[in-house]
Amino acid sequence: MENTSIVRALSAIAQESRLNIFRILVQAGPAGMAAGKISTTSGIAPSSLSFHLKELAHAQMVIAKQEGRFVYYSANFATMNTVIAYLTENCCGGNPCSPVSVCDSGCDREATQ
Repeated sequence: MENTSIVRALSAIAQESRLNIFRILVQAGPAGMAAGKISTTSGIAPSSLSFHLKELAHAQMVIAKQEGRFVYYSANFATMNTVIAYLTENCCGGNPCSPVSVCDSGCDREATQ
């Protein structure tokens, strides 16, 4: 994936409503969800939802599939995984990249003093 595609994908989810929609679709899995259900679940009005879904689709973060009268949207897991791989490429200089707890630096010692 080119840098411009990565930037477009990150820009698409760098907005609160679109991030919420994307997370809902990730939770829904590959089957996705009808636009009406996304609107109900997210609390976003259908007119606004349409705009946000268009932006996510343009960035290839979601896939739209017409089934009869309904449009189902699903997260584009290939794009999501490519963005994650890009962000974590060469992560931590070859060392394991596990989160470090704030307490790893001595919370137990401080609590006992």
